[in-house]
Amino acid sequence: MHPLVELAKRAVEEYTRHGRRLASPPEFPEEFRRPAGAFVSIKKKGDLRGCIGTIEPRSRELPDEVIENAISACSGDPRFMPVEPDELDDLSYSVDVLGSPEPVGGREELDPKIYGVIVKKGLRRGLLLPDLEGVDTVEKQLAITKRKAGIALDEENIEIARFRVTRYR
Repeated sequence: MHPLVELAKRAVEEYTRHGRRLASPPEFPEEFRRPAGAFVSIKKKGDLRGCIGTIEPRSRELPDEVIENAISACSGDPRFMPVEPDELDDLSYSVDVLGSPEPVGGREELDPKIYGVIVKKGLRRGLLLPDLEGVDTVEKQLAITKRKAGIALDEENIEIARFRVTRYR
């Protein structure tokens, strides 16, 4: 298991069992001692159980970002009830570290298998990670992202940015 995924797992277990935030690990690979946006996804027997992340980093180092987002994914995703201790053995985790978003000039610059997407209209903003099961067209990717942002599906006057992720499992 990758160190970032192990960290997310330990953070969820510590929070779920004891209600405590896992301490930032003093020993962690230097390549991850930088700020970055990150999403933590939790699945239970293959079904999504929680997913929370940050587009822009809120912490000075990625390990702290992962800990905070893991806790939010297991306890604060509004789509799900908080994770219970008896579920922990059935959970699997992934961590997506986001690259910098770049504006796109048109849909032809998108590919849902390679790029995540951010849509924005005024104060509304939505994000969808890349390479998700069942999301294999740009149209579907944009529709889901608009829905998440509360933007009308037929709205064409939106800002679109793409980003790459490095996914760890």
